[in-house]
Amino acid sequence: MKIFLTGGSRGIGLKTMMMALEKGNDVAFTYNNPETDVEAIYKEAGRVAPQQKCKGYLLNIRKNEDVVAVVDQVLEDFDTIDTVINNAGINKNNLAFSMTDDEWLDVIDTNLNGTFYVIRAFLPEFLANRKGRFVTISSIAKDGISGQANYSASKAGLLGLSGAIAKEYGQKGITSNVVVPGMFETDMTKESLSNSLKDFWILHCPIKRMGKLEELAEVILFLGSDAASFVNGQAISVTGGLDWAE
Repeated sequence: MKIFLTGGSRGIGLKTMMMALEKGNDVAFTYNNPETDVEAIYKEAGRVAPQQKCKGYLLNIRKNEDVVAVVDQVLEDFDTIDTVINNAGINKNNLAFSMTDDEWLDVIDTNLNGTFYVIRAFLPEFLANRKGRFVTISSIAKDGISGQANYSASKAGLLGLSGAIAKEYGQKGITSNVVVPGMFETDMTKESLSNSLKDFWILHCPIKRMGKLEELAEVILFLGSDAASFVNGQAISVTGGLDWAE
């Protein structure tokens, strides 16, 4: 299987990529920071799966023309792509009253618009192949979190976007599903969540701990595989029960 993964240089994306390589898949990944140590990623990829192809592409998914250019290059480098994992995302926290236009637009443009650009760019290839898997990473914030109106709106929007793609293209052999992670130890949670909030969430999570990235990556890769060919238009929660616990 050949996978295209956005936001593959750290956190959820990096763990998912390394597990995908270990499972015998080739991976094209994107990263947004020009200072990313891509060679270190290649070195680790070569260590865990020396027989697999792994290549990174600098991309700001907010710019549709850049998305199209990178997708064209990826299809040339990899011949085709079977699975697209939409993982890239940012957050810029602020209370709604104080949130600036830039804070709102930066998050919406990256998390929601950028994901749409990626999906749209790959649809012609999937349609030509009469097969394809879209897996999009949302968040438990989809139901609303204080101080994250922009992030919450973007992550909720991904469910509607994925559902529309599932209905429009399911008959063409293309599936689209969403993964809704709960609390995982990532760079983003380390940077944006206080210890008191983490403790509160763990207290109310039935499993009483944060998730492990490998647990999340397994679900993502399952949905991107042929084993999930009859799973379409779904939002799969990987939260330890946090999203329904009282």
